[in-house]
Amino acid sequence: MVWKGYRSRLHKCNDFNVYGLFGRGGAFDIRATACGHGVLTIWVTNSPTAFERAIRQAPHLSNIRIALGLHPLEAHRALGQLHRFGELCHTTSYIGEIGLDFSVHAHNTKEIQLEAFRFILKLLTGKLRFLTLHSRKAESVVIDLLYEYAICPAVFHWFSGSVAQLKRAINGGHSFSINPSMIRSEKGRALVEAIPVERVLTETDGPFSKANFRPAVPGDVELVEKHLGLVWGISREEVSSRIRSNFLRLVGPLGQETSFDQVGGDR
Repeated sequence: MVWKGYRSRLHKCNDFNVYGLFGRGGAFDIRATACGHGVLTIWVTNSPTAFERAIRQAPHLSNIRIALGLHPLEAHRALGQLHRFGELCHTTSYIGEIGLDFSVHAHNTKEIQLEAFRFILKLLTGKLRFLTLHSRKAESVVIDLLYEYAICPAVFHWFSGSVAQLKRAINGGHSFSINPSMIRSEKGRALVEAIPVERVLTETDGPFSKANFRPAVPGDVELVEKHLGLVWGISREEVSSRIRSNFLRLVGPLGQETSFDQVGGDR
């Protein structure tokens, strides 16, 4: 299972965060951590099987939203679950993590990834969903496919492409989630500065993203907020407010902006 995250500070105990880890600890550990920092957590999964396991583990956690995913690094193992993905797609307003990864870690599964990603995008065409994307070394292809299947808006998690690719995604109506690792590199900071304020979300993405030499946790999103405050010339509190507005704009069409206290049947 994968946990990943974005955050929009709504008020003290009602924030939005996507936070991630691979099965180390459990849902109740994550709930305690997220609640301690006043965040709502989106539990992103890497396969339909993981999604169903997550629902069984965390059926009544009001601060957690569970997203249905098929991670590109898992596509070669989860290709047989595409039919089940289609069945489960109707049970959640949150989809992720999906996408493509053409890095050296997964380039040999490129065609399998494309088959899975196209299948999912076809399913999502014309449907309202909060969608988070993986696009490492495959940014142009991901953007092309979003245009082809008329998917908009989506959220690019940890975008690491070129500025030109970033501008294409911006022009396509998409948003971007920023984590602590991005603001530590010169390239990452340049990309952050090129993103319009209204297209920015924040994420922790632990344990992949590190903070203070350890896996990032929900509260570490404040590091990103502080950096954005410097870039935008406003206070961290104002940053939180703007991120909140950005998030509500994305989930508003889903009817989710007023339902953060109710996971209920729509996880």
